[in-house]
Amino acid sequence: MILLHGFTGASNAWGPAIVEGLTSAGLPPTLVDLPGHGRHAGTSDPPGFTLDAACLAISAAGDGRPAPLLGYSMGGRIALGYAVRHPDRVPRLVLESASPGLASEEERAARRASDQELAARVEAWGIEAFVDHWESLPMFGSQRGLPPATREAQRQRRLANDARSLAAALRGLGTGALPSFWDALPTLPVPTLLIVGELDRKFVSIAERMAEVLPHARLAVVPGAGHAVHLERPGEWLAAVVGFLGS
Repeated sequence: MILLHGFTGASNAWGPAIVEGLTSAGLPPTLVDLPGHGRHAGTSDPPGFTLDAACLAISAAGDGRPAPLLGYSMGGRIALGYAVRHPDRVPRLVLESASPGLASEEERAARRASDQELAARVEAWGIEAFVDHWESLPMFGSQRGLPPATREAQRQRRLANDARSLAAALRGLGTGALPSFWDALPTLPVPTLLIVGELDRKFVSIAERMAEVLPHARLAVVPGAGHAVHLERPGEWLAAVVGFLGS
């Protein structure tokens, strides 16, 4: 099983509860560092920040063999792009708090401009000031109720990133930079689990829309969770994911 983290994350962002839980269920995960994150922090060359580059990393992680694929947030968008391109290599797909992108070119152009502006701020502020800003976003408000040690570990993982690399990821892999996958959903043959936290209303709405058009979709809305379900409710996350992959 291949896992893709979100923006500002890394392969170690899943935490021991998720890794050990999947391993105990007979689903030992392969953890991928997306472009500019984890062991790739410090890189910022634009050719490395494309969907093509990310898909090559996924293929390498699985040695080109079929494997269940799971992605969170930005990683979910990339996982969906990979499944659309290579449905024969993805027997099961799990998308956590993920979006197929923006449907119109006008929306994507506006988002690209917004991401360009944010990327410039990341470079100007430096990593600590950007992480302060990122953690203050309403999308992560539900994480303020997590134990202090969990929040601090999450913060330290974010601070381990490089400002230039995160800026490059925003420019090359942001929602506006990637194509829309909405039109591909009705013909995607891959059984797909959509998992979202009930407090993350924006992504609950997106997941509900996706579930209506995906031919083989299952929707799991986790009570009391926000955007990062795996971090906020790991037990419920594992129950949904393991139940889906074992069904």
